[in-house]
Amino acid sequence: MTFKNITLSILMPILLWCCIALHSGQTFAQDQRFKVVLDAGHGGADPGNTGNGFKESIISLKVVLEVGSILEKIPDIDVLYTRKTDVAVNLYDRPKVANRADADLFVSIHCNSHSSQASGTETFVIGPASNARNFEVAKRENEVIFLEENYEKNYEGFDPNSPESLIGLSLMQEDFIELSIQLAGLIESNFVDDVKRKSRGVKQSNFWVLHNTYMPSVLIELGFLTNNQEGLFLNSKSGQSKMAVSIAEAVIKYKSDLENLGTPADAVVANKANQHIPDADEVPNIIFKVQIAAGSKKIKTKARNFKGLEGVSVTNLGDLYRYYYGDTASYDQALVHQQEVKQRGYTSAFVVAFENGVKIPLNEALDAFRN
Repeated sequence: MTFKNITLSILMPILLWCCIALHSGQTFAQDQRFKVVLDAGHGGADPGNTGNGFKESIISLKVVLEVGSILEKIPDIDVLYTRKTDVAVNLYDRPKVANRADADLFVSIHCNSHSSQASGTETFVIGPASNARNFEVAKRENEVIFLEENYEKNYEGFDPNSPESLIGLSLMQEDFIELSIQLAGLIESNFVDDVKRKSRGVKQSNFWVLHNTYMPSVLIELGFLTNNQEGLFLNSKSGQSKMAVSIAEAVIKYKSDLENLGTPADAVVANKANQHIPDADEVPNIIFKVQIAAGSKKIKTKARNFKGLEGVSVTNLGDLYRYYYGDTASYDQALVHQQEVKQRGYTSAFVVAFENGVKIPLNEALDAFRN
């Protein structure tokens, strides 16, 4: 299958959403709160799967509401919902909630089913279905499209049963795949470590609800309602609460990792001198930057990943990535940049110096300007 086989009816909505994403990125810097959209799968006339007589739509809703209740207690997190009651919400409209809010995360919660006693959690990110079963999971979740009025118009020729239609879905989320996988990994790790669930891992497949979001997005399968023991666990208040806590804690950890990747030991150098240091044409090979974060995770230097900061750069030494803002020959201007990023929430940010592209101690750079 080549890209020539992808119809214009599939590509056009992708291009439209890309334009929306670019426009939204321009306003992100004005809103510093971390927004999470929680999506309870199915609902109303669409109960989802009903393995062992349980209802996926009800279980996913209860877990979503508890996740939201936990996250709402975090001062700088805003939580939005695609539904808060057992009502039908078009698959087409769910991503719109996240896009209109310019959200930072989209988390969709579901329950799985199978003809066997299969068990275990799975967390999906957008991407090519790597095997037949992943395709079947995506096909089942996407087929709710057929329950909606005007689905031919809303989904512009998209066919949930067609592998050709699914090819285009992975294009939109390419920019966010690494962060989506990072969150998915935290979720699955929590399920194993904290709730002692069997994990089937982080997987890629093509879900319409993930395709149309322009932020890191995951779809969680809490487990199989068709499995006798797992179904009972997920239908219980205790089981739902444990799963909700794991998901909420993963989101909080993801946010913390993204915004506070670490403060290296050389941060103390930042406070060595605050007095005015004049610029000097005779030392043109020294520049100053503000280090805002460091850590083992490589993150794309897009503005929305760094609280709206444009022009973030990254270097790495071994397994440590360091992220910088600003690039100036003026130490005074570097201090202005430092205050700017601190106001964005990077409270431990500090000024660093480079000579001919090599990092040098800040006091050496300042001494060079004095001499």
